[in-house]
Amino acid sequence: MVSGRRDYYHDPAAPRANSLVPGGSALVVDEHGRVLLQRRADSGNWALPGGTMDIGETLGDCIVREVKEETGLDIEITGLLGVYTDPQHVIAYADGEVRQEFNITYYGRAIGGTLAVSDESTDVRFVDPAEFDRIPIHETVRLRLRHHAEHRATPYLG
Repeated sequence: MVSGRRDYYHDPAAPRANSLVPGGSALVVDEHGRVLLQRRADSGNWALPGGTMDIGETLGDCIVREVKEETGLDIEITGLLGVYTDPQHVIAYADGEVRQEFNITYYGRAIGGTLAVSDESTDVRFVDPAEFDRIPIHETVRLRLRHHAEHRATPYLG
């Protein structure tokens, strides 16, 4: 695991957040029901592709850009899985930033491109949900994967 970031989730020893940055991720499913995941270079965990917004772009544009950068795939946004803003999930970075979670997870559909690893990942692939319990996935990503598996009628708002 590369150092530089540490996730705290409902941990009383977590440092206090000093930053809030809007970002999002994409839950992309292939024709076999497998979910697009990347293995993060900074934590070793498997995660949904995504990232933070740049000034001048919409969150949808951000997600499309981040998925392309991190996985090589072109996607289109097809829906909304949920809004994830748990103040009990903070991410501490080596530079002293402690960021409170702010993630909006969209559904997306691959429309082109070729799977490729980026400098932010060590592996990228569509993962069968039967594998989820056997690979390292942070609890906040597991929550999103559970919400997807529940086939919710409305987006999660939390």
